[in-house]
Amino acid sequence: MYHQDQAVSILGEAIPKRRSVFLESGVNSADSFKASKVGPAPPIKFINKSSTDKFGNGAIYEVLKPIYALMRIVGIFPIKNTEPGMFRVAPELLGYSVVVFVVVMGYIGFIEWDKVEIVRSQEGRFEEAVIDYLFTVYLLPIIINPLVLYEARKLANVVTDWVNFERIYYKLTKKKLSVFFGNKPVILTVVLPLLACGVMVVTHITMAHFKIIQVVPYCYINCLIYLIGGFWFMQCDVVGKVASQLAEDFQMALKHVGPSSQVADYRSLWMLLSKLIRDVGNASGYTVTFLCLYLFLIITLTIYGLLSQLQAGFSTKDIGLTINAGLAIFILYFICDEAHYASNCLRVQFQKKLLLVELSWMNDEAQQEINMFLKATEMSPTDISLVGFFDVNRNLFKSLLATMVTYLVVLLQFQISIPEEASPTNSTTITTQTPN
Repeated sequence: MYHQDQAVSILGEAIPKRRSVFLESGVNSADSFKASKVGPAPPIKFINKSSTDKFGNGAIYEVLKPIYALMRIVGIFPIKNTEPGMFRVAPELLGYSVVVFVVVMGYIGFIEWDKVEIVRSQEGRFEEAVIDYLFTVYLLPIIINPLVLYEARKLANVVTDWVNFERIYYKLTKKKLSVFFGNKPVILTVVLPLLACGVMVVTHITMAHFKIIQVVPYCYINCLIYLIGGFWFMQCDVVGKVASQLAEDFQMALKHVGPSSQVADYRSLWMLLSKLIRDVGNASGYTVTFLCLYLFLIITLTIYGLLSQLQAGFSTKDIGLTINAGLAIFILYFICDEAHYASNCLRVQFQKKLLLVELSWMNDEAQQEINMFLKATEMSPTDISLVGFFDVNRNLFKSLLATMVTYLVVLLQFQISIPEEASPTNSTTITTQTPN
């Protein structure tokens, strides 16, 4: 008959057996007691000892914690952990984000009333009218705030899923997930706001009549752009590093594969990671889609402004255009490149490990699991899709650049087709002579 000596926890840890304490007066009565029959064994006591004591909020959350804190300050991350490993949208942070959005919108209304005056030439050319609209276009990313708040619930689920992934990884590999990023998150958190504010200050000094009261909302909105780009960069970098680490662990496991269930466990963990990479794209889908379209518009207008100045020669006004165009191209490139890197690590790295496996010494079940794993990497989507609009990869960057060239050609042709105003020195006066 089965007898349970010790209670065990849900993680398989043995709970120490409690010691019995007898009083001296009770010893005799205990000895005199005789059992007439044996009752059934008590059920096994399971204590739901959560692994949150070991993991807390997870290593990945600790990596992204600096940029989470900065995003929470600027009002685009209304998420906090209600308990270790669980993240929800906090009503107080959501209210704070709404207040920040309303204040900035009021500030933008004031800016539109107190119009930013750009430095104009005496001719008042067409390209200057286009550049004038840039200062209105620079305010469009305020739409990011409501988009982020709308997607906050999905983002909170992604942060929670990362913690769950780490727990499953620990149960499979018997070690904690180790991802090393050095000081990269802290550097991005410090440098991005300074760079965003510096770019807008230089732009206003070189292109407009500088008023410090007008620069503040532009700096805030530019910070939103850089933070969303940096956050996307870090998320994709995390996926790539985790996928590479999992591939190395799988390669080590293949050297001494025992039961086929071990390969099946890694396949399940890979499927979970492939779901996470899709959730990362869907959780920020509308925000990143708007950001890509905005960067495309900014790059097109700023490059057009630079090309239109070739005939007249460059001036200090072109410094702001050059900096804005260069940084916008870099942000768009890193958004596409990091997503491509994450997808490549998740799919290609595992396919290389699986194709190099020596199957001759494995049993039939293990070989079948390897083949199923390989088919899963081929059939399961690993590209980061923005809520189904398009996949983010290097092909997206190339297609946007090709479209940009087309629009630049159209704008330059339109500029050439506009007749120049006749100058006073070249004007011709026609007089009519009457007969005497």
